[in-house]
Amino acid sequence: MSNLLIVESQNDQYFIEALIAHMNIDIEVGQPICQVDEYECLGGIGKLDERLKALSHRIIKGELERVGIIFDADKVGIAKRTEQIQEKINEMVEELPKEFHGLIDFFIYIQNHEGYGELESVLKMIKKSDSTIADCLESWQECLPDGKKVSQKDFDKFWIQVYQRYDCCTKKEQKQAGIKCNNEISLKEKDIWNFDHEILNDLKTFLTQLGE
Repeated sequence: MSNLLIVESQNDQYFIEALIAHMNIDIEVGQPICQVDEYECLGGIGKLDERLKALSHRIIKGELERVGIIFDADKVGIAKRTEQIQEKINEMVEELPKEFHGLIDFFIYIQNHEGYGELESVLKMIKKSDSTIADCLESWQECLPDGKKVSQKDFDKFWIQVYQRYDCCTKKEQKQAGIKCNNEISLKEKDIWNFDHEILNDLKTFLTQLGE
């Protein structure tokens, strides 16, 4: 039997695969719910419902022992997001034949910084290279009139993009930014993130339990 991890987005997949490699543990990371070209994971909880139902045959075959689910807290927070996910799990389990109830363990982790936010909120905390250019975005945000300021979610995404491309890529790499400075290369091949940062401790515990 194997342990499967369901993640919300393709960027989550790159991050978790990099962290799993850093921790040297064995977990199967499934196809992300949202594809890379979806700017936001609209309807993510509904898509989770579909993904869980699609696992039913693997559960019945006895192929899975543990399933982990990682979603962003976003604006709703950890408690609400956990409740939403647990409801979808309960609905899927109820549709299984009764003899399969209780045969699989589910683990939930909500990606957050101080209770809210998403992956980019965490990445901003664990950056370890010089971020002079990306940090200048704070002044840019401050100079915008109130009606024009971008949300914290959008700002963090923009900050990560600038950090990866302009702070952490060479001039030569910037000419092929889509290939050399993207999220996958940044997370898996560049030493610009501190995977030992304390903000990742709870996530590491979650992954360790899932991988046992």
